[in-house]
Amino acid sequence: MRSKKELAVYLSKLLPLESHDLFLEQYSTPSELAAELVWDAHMKGDLMGRTILDAGTGSGILGIGALLMGAKQVYFIDLDQKALMVCEANVKKVEDEYHIGSYTITHQDIVLFDEEVDTVLTNPPFGTKQKHADKRFLELAFTVAPVVYSIHKTSTYVFIKAIAKDYTMNISDKWDRKFMLRNQFHFHKKEKKYIDVTIYRFNKP
Repeated sequence: MRSKKELAVYLSKLLPLESHDLFLEQYSTPSELAAELVWDAHMKGDLMGRTILDAGTGSGILGIGALLMGAKQVYFIDLDQKALMVCEANVKKVEDEYHIGSYTITHQDIVLFDEEVDTVLTNPPFGTKQKHADKRFLELAFTVAPVVYSIHKTSTYVFIKAIAKDYTMNISDKWDRKFMLRNQFHFHKKEKKYIDVTIYRFNKP
């Protein structure tokens, strides 16, 4: 990919999730937001030739972005088998069009992942339906990698900062953005709304 815009356009053409699990808080990562996270990770040297974990992968958009930017290997992990079927279809499409690194698609709870990787990319649940659901993702990420990129509600900054401190991880960068949520569940009254989120880059000192 020659630019962040080109990456965003390609990611926007991936298959979306056909259904969303409310309990798992499955909200599709917008392609432009995914492209920004992946591009920033690429510019900081955290993807090229690296081993990546896409935790709670959903459609696979973050991990696929990493493969397109030269990742050596990507682990796609999700608890939802239906989501992984979409992820696999997307990865196969990319594989037909580009020469990419190796990958593994696994159906399991992310806390069971026990490989060491170079970088974790994740858009975890916001913790609205399951309190502190995002904490499980960060704790796993901080255990298996020295560099982590993660998306969280901006309002949870104090909470996120405290978890990072507990695991001796620095917040090296953060970008405040808007996360577009489409009408996916019965209680959504509007076609779409925007949530204030922050993309974090964490690293070991």
